[in-house]
Amino acid sequence: MPKQVPEVPNAVTPIGPYSTVTEAAGLVFISGQVAIDPSDGTRVVGDVRVQTGRVMDNLDCVLLDLGLGFDDVVKTTIFLADIGHFPVVNEVYAEYFGDKPPARSTVQIGALPGGFLVEIDAIAAR
Repeated sequence: MPKQVPEVPNAVTPIGPYSTVTEAAGLVFISGQVAIDPSDGTRVVGDVRVQTGRVMDNLDCVLLDLGLGFDDVVKTTIFLADIGHFPVVNEVYAEYFGDKPPARSTVQIGALPGGFLVEIDAIAAR
């Protein structure tokens, strides 16, 4: 089954050679989101709590553009610049997923592009 690249008008515009979303075989793959305001493309300044909230809002924008919601997400990966931020990111993340969160991986990486503190990608099912 060939992949499709749906339009997501309310999402952050990619800054590299990748698509915000690709779909194949009933799965929706959402590229990593960082703390950029999609309305004007500016970086959201703030601590990890503020950045995580913006990242989750960005995921929400993409999901809504596709007629989906957080209940449709089956897997996420969280990339942290500092694993010490894990408890705060976890707290904000839980506010969006409630009592039935998807499978998840969380890793600390050396650095994120642009000096961001958190990036999250997601896989949803139609």
